[in-house]
Amino acid sequence: MTSPEVQTGTADSMKAVPVRHPWRWVTAVVIAVLAAMLIHSLAFSTVQRGGESRHRWEWNVVGSYLFDQRILHGVSRTLLLTVLCMLIGVVLGTILAVMRLSQNPIVSGSSWLYIWFFRGTPVLLQIFFWYYIAAIYPHLSIGVPFGPELVHIDMTNAINKLSAALLGLGLNEAAYMAEIVRAGIISVDEGQSEAASALGMPRLTIMRRIVLPQAMRVIIPPTGNETISMLKTTSLAFTIAYTELLYSAQLIYAANYKTIPLLVVAALWYLAITSVLYVGQYFLERRYGRGTVFAQPDDSFVQRVARMFLIQRTHRAAATSLSSRSDHPR
Repeated sequence: MTSPEVQTGTADSMKAVPVRHPWRWVTAVVIAVLAAMLIHSLAFSTVQRGGESRHRWEWNVVGSYLFDQRILHGVSRTLLLTVLCMLIGVVLGTILAVMRLSQNPIVSGSSWLYIWFFRGTPVLLQIFFWYYIAAIYPHLSIGVPFGPELVHIDMTNAINKLSAALLGLGLNEAAYMAEIVRAGIISVDEGQSEAASALGMPRLTIMRRIVLPQAMRVIIPPTGNETISMLKTTSLAFTIAYTELLYSAQLIYAANYKTIPLLVVAALWYLAITSVLYVGQYFLERRYGRGTVFAQPDDSFVQRVARMFLIQRTHRAAATSLSSRSDHPR
């Protein structure tokens, strides 16, 4: 049987070697080199035009148009269109989701038919359809079925560029929001609805006070993504000459031929607005995810890099400590 002294000496003579991850460093170096090349191209790349050297990206033109009045006007109209379309999408989508879950087959089938149609056709086609709807229905009347008319609407005047964009984008968004809200509702345990129903609570009250508040933690993340997507999808309104951000940039570069700088201006504004929306989505998720893993803050890129270096440093320190113990046996 081996003596304790021999066992101790054998353990002290062991040398701990930290796990190597060479490919992590190779990948990091490759990405760093590519990033440096991209930054160099953006900052210092030049081209010969008209016998003189000019910056390829023309950042001076970008800076001069970044806060141009026409661009700011396009930004404001893009934000207006985004907010109104999402409002239509969320309200109508919630109604459609509740209808889809109804026990009435006619109500449920109507909701399914709406979702099927608007998810199955391109949003650009829907924008065109509403913009030219007056060609089919020049007049719209509301009144008693097969009886007298109470309200008469001239569709030629009612459907302008803004209303066509709102109808095309908002009604399409409602179909997607209906599925998002429905997924959130069915994620809540049915036992809670059954218990509330046993206490005599009406179905709409159960939905408003019990189901929807809990479903928000499932609904908020995809709704934030839909809002960001809607912001960018509003650029399709340029096809009907609605002067949102992209179309405003197009009108300017059609006159001065500075196509790339004006597209960069539009891209910078889209990135700035989506960054703000990202922050808002993060705090909304934290707010409705309290008490769950959703409330735990995500590590930032800097924190992950710092943690990687800290782990490497800890491994080296542990290896050095074990090596020193093996060099000085008891």
